[in-house]
This record gives sequence, structure tokens and C-alpha cells, in this order.
Amino acid sequence: MSPAPPWLLPAVRNNAEWCDAVCRAHGRQGQFEDGLWFNPAPVPALYPNAVTLTADGQEATLQALSRLELPGRWGVKDSFATLDLAAHGFDLLFEARWIHLAATAPVPAVASGLAWRQARTPEELEAWEAAWSGRAPEARVFPPALLQEEGVVFLAAGDGKRLLAGGIAFFGAKAVGLSNTFRVEGAPAELDAELLAHVRVHFPGRPMVGYEHGEALDAWRALGFESGGPLRVWLKAGG
Repeated sequence: MSPAPPWLLPAVRNNAEWCDAVCRAHGRQGQFEDGLWFNPAPVPALYPNAVTLTADGQEATLQALSRLELPGRWGVKDSFATLDLAAHGFDLLFEARWIHLAATAPVPAVASGLAWRQARTPEELEAWEAAWSGRAPEARVFPPALLQEEGVVFLAAGDGKRLLAGGIAFFGAKAVGLSNTFRVEGAPAELDAELLAHVRVHFPGRPMVGYEHGEALDAWRALGFESGGPLRVWLKAGG
């Protein structure tokens, strides 16, 4: 087995800190302990109740997970794909790969002619979330409190009538986590490169990290990202 790249642990930590920031914005802050971030309270849709921070300590992680008693379905992000959670009543939701773009890596120069803006008000954030999800949000995943979080930037490109592409950049663990990227149907593919260029403006000299799978993974690789080891997201039906 080849050694893990040096950027992997910061990528994992960045993602866990982002999960904590989203939960904190909902008034449900999690906690970090023993190589694990976890939240014993119900969390926003699409977010896990636990994120592993190390490839070691599987037994301690399983013991911590056994303390979580949650209604409905809840998730675990196994950041290093080392846990056999199927044996503990979990279903595998998906497997993905961590990705990384070095701080010195070039970003393709493109110009779509669309205007990029940062969502700064609750109304702009609501419009951003509607464009990302493809519908008017009923239960908000990203509440206005996130606009007050240091290091959080919501970016979107529009044509004056609607938002066509966007993403979230979050600075933590000395890296910029790129997540929740989107392009509406028919939007030009070069908007992905433009997003990276605008993230660079907000966080110059910082590497970008995240995770993807499928066609999205191929798209980011084509723009210069390297991929690392796998991660798995598991779901369990609560009591």
C-alpha cells in the first residue's frame, strides 16, 4: 500500500470542520475527540453525525459510534475507508476519492462573460441554495448564520436572470475545502475553471481540497486536481 499523500489529513480535517460549522449554524455544534468528529444531535440533511479523522483506532471509533442513539437515518463518513460498518447495521451510500489542487497549480484561464458574486445577505444565500438544490429550499441546509462564519464563501455565477453555477469555499486546517459545486443544465463547462479562479482570489496561496466520485471526479481531475485514497459514507436506520 502506498503512503498517504501529505495533504490527505488536512483535507479530512477541513471537511470535519466544515461539517461542524454547518451544524453550529443550526445551533447543534459537534465535538472532536479520539480521532473522530461526532454530533449526538440530529444534523442537517446530507451531513453525517460522525467523521473519522484517522485511519487508526477503529475499535475506539466503533465504541464512540455505539453511543449515538438517533431517530431516523444517520450517517458516518469513514474518511479512510477502513471500517466494516455493514457488520454494525449500516448501508453503504457511496464511495468517493479525496482530491487536492496544490496552491501553486495553474488554473485554466477562461472567460464565460458571466458575472461571479459572493452571497453576502440572507436573501442572496437563499437564492444560492435554491440554485444549488434545483428547487426552493423547504428545510434550509445553509442558514444565514453561516454568513457570519469566518472563512466561509458562497460563490455563484449568473446571467442577470438566474444563477447558473456556484460552490462553497471553506478555509480550515490550512486548506480551502471546495464543496457543493453545481452547474445547471446547459451552463458552460468552463464555469468550473472560473469557480477555481475566484476561489483563488478569496484564498490566495492556499491549496484546495475536497472529495468527489463519478463524472465529477473526472471533471476536477481534468482541471488539475490529484486524487487520493477512498472514503465511504454509510447510513444507518435509527431507532
